[in-house]
Amino acid sequence: MDLPRHVSTLIIGAGVHGLSTGWHLAQELRARGKGADDVLIVDKTDVASGASGIACGVIRNFYYQPAMGAIMRESVDLWHSDPEAFHFHDCGYIALVPEGQDDDVSSIYERQVSEGYRSTLVRGEANVFDYMRGMFPDWRARGQTSLLHEHESGFAFNKPAMQGLAGKASDLGVRIAAGVHVTRFHRDQSGAVRSVDTNRGSIEVDQVVLAAGPWIKNFWTELGLPATLDVRDPEGNVHEGRPMWTYWRLQEGEIRIDPATYVTADGAIPPVFHFDSREPLVSLKTGDILSDELWGTYWKQDANGVQGGAAPEKLGTEAEVDPYGPDSPHYTVKEDFVDLWTSSLSHAMERFENCHHHYHDAPSGGIGCFTPDNFPVFDFAPGIENLFVVADSNHGFKMMSVGKQVARVMMGGKSEALHPFRYARFAEGDLHPVSNSPYIWG
Repeated sequence: MDLPRHVSTLIIGAGVHGLSTGWHLAQELRARGKGADDVLIVDKTDVASGASGIACGVIRNFYYQPAMGAIMRESVDLWHSDPEAFHFHDCGYIALVPEGQDDDVSSIYERQVSEGYRSTLVRGEANVFDYMRGMFPDWRARGQTSLLHEHESGFAFNKPAMQGLAGKASDLGVRIAAGVHVTRFHRDQSGAVRSVDTNRGSIEVDQVVLAAGPWIKNFWTELGLPATLDVRDPEGNVHEGRPMWTYWRLQEGEIRIDPATYVTADGAIPPVFHFDSREPLVSLKTGDILSDELWGTYWKQDANGVQGGAAPEKLGTEAEVDPYGPDSPHYTVKEDFVDLWTSSLSHAMERFENCHHHYHDAPSGGIGCFTPDNFPVFDFAPGIENLFVVADSNHGFKMMSVGKQVARVMMGGKSEALHPFRYARFAEGDLHPVSNSPYIWG
């Protein structure tokens, strides 16, 4: 398609956030009797060509932070709104944690109950073990003192889900252009963006939504926005010169087995699992202890067997200009990850005793660009009144409702759900509470 010379709203990025924003913006416009042909989504490659296209696909409401929980609650409803189009499987989600995280899990459960979200809380090591044995007769992990079973959560297949979301936007008139590489922003004296240069010509714009995933730092730099900032912690201490963006590699992979061999006792698709433990983790390969401190893992059934991952690897403040280009190691994991992850599966279930022989490097997880507190920024860029930044620190795939909230803001409304993710929170010290999880996004 030929690019228009002017659009009302230009959305950069055809992942979950860009596509969801386009879809919901079109709905807002239709409700006002207007069409969406003046909304354009561009992507340098194509729909789901970045992080959204290789996401593990977990859909959950398991967040200690109330603001994240509010986003996830609405997002799960959206995934349920058309499970066929979104390739969503509502098989549930189970988090198992050891002593020290019991209060965190209880607070999550209480919030979910207050919101009408169907969940089951199990307390006590013996009760947790019995609950898991009822679902998997070969369950053998010990030491978990709390279990939260979310009955409305599950997973979706990544690229098919994004194609379904793109279809919903297109059906309402939103134009989606692939192979469009944004190269420069032109701003007026007020700081507002008035036109955007691409490899296929210049586009005049009224407003821009920047939903570029791990490429956010490149755009942030092109816009002349600060590379560092001072962060005030909840106690009032100021930490000067923190990098605005830091890259992490999400370490994920899969074991290729017949998916039919990984089902529950009654033959159903198993819930997605999040599993933390303080028990010694013993290597399947060497018999050595890999960890005798708190460690975590997650996994789910996949089309090729079982997919999942563990804690991400910090890369620093620099990464490839194109982190998902043809020469990028976007799914290369550290060698010790393979042993750790497959050993963690065996630790949990007897059926995975020799699963390291079936490990396969899969394009999953990828490189993420994280903020100073590892939580998203959803806000107008500092000093740019018409450019909204969606920077999610790799929470993104499951967060379909962010686009709904962004669309509301772009139509002149306000969003209480997005307010906790404003850029100013770093200077104000209004940061998200921290849990006892071993993950950086905890």
